[in-house]
Amino acid sequence: MFANLFGISKENVSTKLFTIYGAILLLSIFIGIATNFYYLLALPAVLLVGFITVVDFKKIFYLTLFFIPLSIEMTLPGGIGTDFPPELFVIGLMLVYFLFFIKNIKNIGSGFFKHPLTILVLFHLVWTLIATIHSYNYVVSVKFLLAKLWYVIVFYFMAGLLIKTEKDFKNLFWVFFFPLFIAITYVMTKHASMGFAFNKINACVGPFYRNHVMYGCIVTLFLPFIWYVKKWYPKWSLVWWFLVGALVYALLAVQFSYTRAAYVGIIIAILAVQIIRFRLMKLAVGAAIILALGVVGYLVSNNNFMDYAPEYKSTVSHNRFDNLISATAKGKDISTMERVYRWVAGYQMSKKEPLTGFGPGNFYGYYKRHTVTNFKTYVSDNPEHSGIHNYYLMLIVEQGFMGVFIFLAMCFYMLIRGETIYHNTQDPKKKYMVMTVVLTMIIIDSLLLINDMIETDKIGAFFFIGMAILVNIDVENESQIPSKL
Repeated sequence: MFANLFGISKENVSTKLFTIYGAILLLSIFIGIATNFYYLLALPAVLLVGFITVVDFKKIFYLTLFFIPLSIEMTLPGGIGTDFPPELFVIGLMLVYFLFFIKNIKNIGSGFFKHPLTILVLFHLVWTLIATIHSYNYVVSVKFLLAKLWYVIVFYFMAGLLIKTEKDFKNLFWVFFFPLFIAITYVMTKHASMGFAFNKINACVGPFYRNHVMYGCIVTLFLPFIWYVKKWYPKWSLVWWFLVGALVYALLAVQFSYTRAAYVGIIIAILAVQIIRFRLMKLAVGAAIILALGVVGYLVSNNNFMDYAPEYKSTVSHNRFDNLISATAKGKDISTMERVYRWVAGYQMSKKEPLTGFGPGNFYGYYKRHTVTNFKTYVSDNPEHSGIHNYYLMLIVEQGFMGVFIFLAMCFYMLIRGETIYHNTQDPKKKYMVMTVVLTMIIIDSLLLINDMIETDKIGAFFFIGMAILVNIDVENESQIPSKL
């Protein structure tokens, strides 16, 4: 009833509505076929989704999550890109959330909205707006801002409203689990027919994933969920064995995705378990900041980064994964050195617009005029319009240093507070929830060092949902403190 938009009782829904719906269904089929206007066949589905949204929009929220692993990137008329079908649901759910919030504002607790993480999320949105106002290309930046807005509204604020209990967390897990494993099976079957060859993986992940990196990363960030959810079930039970098998299957999927970032993310997550348990997160975050500042400071000092320019003729792509790893270590892998080419361009851009950047979404449109020829590779034409492949640097380029400062503050606070929430939580199952979410956040944060996928539905949704879950558990823990005194 809490996810009911207008307080309509499910028991009071008249059978006449179903009769009317049946008539519309039959008429749509008949008229659509008779007139060859087959789009009319979608009308009953649209009406059904609309009806369910009014009665219980929580179901549509979960339906949106279900489609994320199976979403397909499409370009609509006018050159607007979308993730079909989740993004269509997300836009509708954002409007529903606003209506629900206005109608129930007195009944919604304020703890979630007053939490420091929520305030940081709002700062992140506000600064994105400020950077948009000062953008070099308003059209691109406004599109970016709108997409950012409806994803944050739905996957953070609506998720905070709907995912509060262990049951909600289980629903989240299973709703995402089955479509993800359908996608994994599809990719693995196709890849197996090609002998699991490294140079064939990109051809196997479509149409659900843009490339093998996206595929490997989404499977990787879901690994902590599988690992900890199995602890909720009796050891040696059928479900427990099923999840153990699923974990092995997912690890195989990551292995055959040949995604270096995913491998590193798994290693970091394993180390992070002990960091969290021994309350070392502040030390780890501090060390990471010092290391990052040291590396960046050295590279920009006296233009030392110029010493790492690749040799154009010796920087090549590879058909074997072992050759790729060897080339990466020697600085001769094409994908790695192309990243460096764009990072150097990003550094040049950041010097030009350090305050508000070039505007959200504008890296591609302006980076080529800021490139350094010494770092050019033979794939630098970039016909795919891919980005800078480092989200933190992308924020500096597109939103200035304040943009990346706000985002890093949000990430670091989330990790440090997440550790505290873990130790403050008494319920073992909820401790598993916290550990799962924090590890997922750590994996995403590590992936962002060499990717910028947080602005996609497949990665970004989990980032904001994870934060919402942490805030809800933290608010619940704080509310229980007086009762213990």
